[in-house]
Amino acid sequence: MKFTIDKHEKYVVIQPHVEVLDGDSAPKIKAEFLLRNTGGQRNIVFDLSQVKEADSSGLRTGLLAHRLCKAAGGVFILACANQQIKNLISMCKLDEVLTVAPNTADAEDLIFSKELEKDLRGAVEEG
Repeated sequence: MKFTIDKHEKYVVIQPHVEVLDGDSAPKIKAEFLLRNTGGQRNIVFDLSQVKEADSSGLRTGLLAHRLCKAAGGVFILACANQQIKNLISMCKLDEVLTVAPNTADAEDLIFSKELEKDLRGAVEEG
């Protein structure tokens, strides 16, 4: 399975090159999330622009990444999800847990606002 990995200063974008996010592709994606997280990436954007459909196994990878990022003080954002995937997220009540952005630019904005918030909180606590 192939990915595009786009590293930035404050986050990494992972884009899987699959049409279906399911039990076959999920273990490889989980491994990539673990690798990036243990490598120090606390903010991950999961770009679903090439994914046409997903099942519960695929969504569980998002939950794992969410927990990893949250534990590291960062955020996990799903970006570019199509309507079918958004419906599945909503049906599974994961829209209350997962952050979904319409595109990677909005995901980047969310990450920078969270990082700024964190920096400001740290400055207030130090002052």
